[in-house]
Amino acid sequence: MTVSDSWDMPLRTKLLARALSRSRSSERMQTADEIARSRAWFAPTRLPYTWVTGAVPDGVAIGATSFRARDGHEVAVRTYRPRGTEGEVLPAMLWFHGGGWVLGNTRGYDPLCAWVADRARVAVLNVDYRLAPEHRAPRAAHDCVDAARWAASAGTTEGSLSGIRPTGLGLAGDSAGGNLAAVTAQVLRAEGGADIAYEALVYPAVDATMSSPSVAQHAQAPILTRSDMDMFLGHYLGTEDDALDPLDPLVSPLHAKDLAGLPPTLVQTADLDPLRDEGAAYAEALRDAGVDVRHTNYPRVPHGFMSFPGATRVGGAARSELVEWVARHARPEVVG
Repeated sequence: MTVSDSWDMPLRTKLLARALSRSRSSERMQTADEIARSRAWFAPTRLPYTWVTGAVPDGVAIGATSFRARDGHEVAVRTYRPRGTEGEVLPAMLWFHGGGWVLGNTRGYDPLCAWVADRARVAVLNVDYRLAPEHRAPRAAHDCVDAARWAASAGTTEGSLSGIRPTGLGLAGDSAGGNLAAVTAQVLRAEGGADIAYEALVYPAVDATMSSPSVAQHAQAPILTRSDMDMFLGHYLGTEDDALDPLDPLVSPLHAKDLAGLPPTLVQTADLDPLRDEGAAYAEALRDAGVDVRHTNYPRVPHGFMSFPGATRVGGAARSELVEWVARHARPEVVG
């Protein structure tokens, strides 16, 4: 994939997109070794990388804990808590990272998760859910649902996660992580197990049929292409007889029969993104179902832009909107 000069992006965004495109291609993401190498990489939290990714605030303590999923697997969680809040009970936001259910890792989201923790004054729980193709759908969704239920109980029952409020949890994530946040909210609404106060879906993948107009319009877009999407879904869904149908709400929350009763939801989309239209469609469907929704489409940026705010003109604004949404719903007694 090459980044054409015809893309209407600021020069610094275009240059970063070129560099990222050279480092990964869907054609190479078919072997276990290549997938493992890509999963292991994350931008160091030092200059000059932080000019692009944003710095990790000094005022945030980063830790680690884990919980036991329904099948007994120990799922790691990377935690972020504002310093000076020891002894306080904080609201918690669960973060589910992007990467097409195949790639990505929690450490790569230190700048964003720590920034949200610092600015919104919440505890952020960055869940290391299991990835495909080793763990096909709906394993990642099950891990994320289990994470929310664990957080709803662990704040008062487990020392490893003491000091968080067990009610009023937030669910958030980007791309595939946005999918998992939306799926988790739907499952918990139907089955219970955690009190969810809000969602924040950052350029979410919510329609595995890939039938939205922007998928065709931006099939060769920077950062995420149609070929990438085919590869990710191929790994996540698989081809076995028991593979989930792309219309199943566990992989396509847009196709759920009823969206009423879901928590207030922020949807942020990128204008040069194949996922743009399905994110917008999900926001509209939520609104039609009576859900409190805010949808913001950011111009002249590709998929993934929240992770490289220093290379865009709107990354800072998008992060500020995310933090404001989290703070308003997580700490209404302070913000409201």
